[in-house]
Amino acid sequence: MSQAPLACRPHNHDHCVDHALQDAEQRCSARGVRLTELRKRVLELVWQSHQPLGAYDILEQLSQQDGRRPGPPTVYRALDFLLEQGLVHRLASLNAFLGCTHPEHGGGGQFLICRQCRVAVELEHSATDQAIAQAAASVGFAVEQPMVEVLGLCARCQTREGA
Repeated sequence: MSQAPLACRPHNHDHCVDHALQDAEQRCSARGVRLTELRKRVLELVWQSHQPLGAYDILEQLSQQDGRRPGPPTVYRALDFLLEQGLVHRLASLNAFLGCTHPEHGGGGQFLICRQCRVAVELEHSATDQAIAQAAASVGFAVEQPMVEVLGLCARCQTREGA
């Protein structure tokens, strides 16, 4: 049996956040776009846990931690920028955002979302993308951004429910 995905294992989460922020700065610089302080702060908040965050959760955390409350459009603009740059994903089933662990591969992806603790894990499984593209093509549908969200229980929550 293989190990549980990173989000479900103990790990140095500060390293996840630092790596994501450094990668974002490099990607934005290479593309000639600005990762403003607010955009960087929003990205940092999204990466603070492996739980997807809604825009209003981000807004609330910004106001608690920074002492000022930007308007919702400001947070949505920052999130739109991060989405455009491939640095976060929007999980439609939760209307929430999650840091992208594979920004070099563009949009889409597969996500395992724990219905109990809300931890979400991004997978990279090209065979799944290919299967979706083939099935879609067989009915004349052109896939633009394959996004699969699978709801279930992570290993930790399965253990808790069994206890």
